[in-house]
Amino acid sequence: MPSLSRSDFRFFHRMRVRWAEVDMQKIVFNAHYLMYFDTAISDYWRALALPYHESMEQLEGDLYVVKATVEFHASARIDDQIDVGMKLSRVGNTSLTFTGAIFRGNEHLITGELIYVFADPATQTSRPVPVALRDTLQGYEAGEAMTQVRLGGWEKLGADAQQLRTAVFVEEQRIPKELEWDEADAVAVHAVAYNRLGRPVATGRLLPHEPGVARIGRMAVERSLRGGRLGRDVLHALMDAARQRGDREVVLHAQNTAEGFYARLGYERRGEPFEEAGIAHQEMVAKL
Repeated sequence: MPSLSRSDFRFFHRMRVRWAEVDMQKIVFNAHYLMYFDTAISDYWRALALPYHESMEQLEGDLYVVKATVEFHASARIDDQIDVGMKLSRVGNTSLTFTGAIFRGNEHLITGELIYVFADPATQTSRPVPVALRDTLQGYEAGEAMTQVRLGGWEKLGADAQQLRTAVFVEEQRIPKELEWDEADAVAVHAVAYNRLGRPVATGRLLPHEPGVARIGRMAVERSLRGGRLGRDVLHALMDAARQRGDREVVLHAQNTAEGFYARLGYERRGEPFEEAGIAHQEMVAKL
């Protein structure tokens, strides 16, 4: 395999080597490098905004590893912070080849190659890689956007927003249905982010709060895709809509687990914590 540098990769998964992954010499067991590459592939799908199982079901197939190779240049050690680079290096008729590399700083430690075959999950016979998947993968490597945020009313986006909010608030957080749905949906500006397969993956809504002040709420991101940019993109789209209509401030009620997310995007706490639908919340505000 050729020597690689960090500049060869757009995608990186960062991690720290743990005690359970090293031998008596505090060097990583060889087999763990394949686990590192597999973990990076999982995050690669998140970067594509493709929830893996749902996407494979939509594409009527699945991916199966048929070959995995590892080339050793130097060892990772306990407590090393390493970056696992991953890129699509080839798309065949029925196969996908990913090249991976593990770096400690700029030092190239390990090279890997994973070859997957797209196949019918029932018979496990190979099938052509779907055009939509091929285009998504190649688009990501070319630096294209993986999602598109659309703004509109409930009549236009309500079905997709409802799908996400039901999954997140009603099913996952067990908020009663009667508390989730209200008359405000009919007058709100809704934002829904769609991936390259047309699947809704994040949503939120914008309402007037008082003169010059907007209120954002019902922010929801598909569970397997959290931790990326989807929530930020939806929030910024709603803030832009508020700014364009002349609002000077945005207020929202953040669940306590999401306070850090909003703080990183410029929101500040206001007032004391409170409960809403049985969940701890904090009012947060941002100037426009």
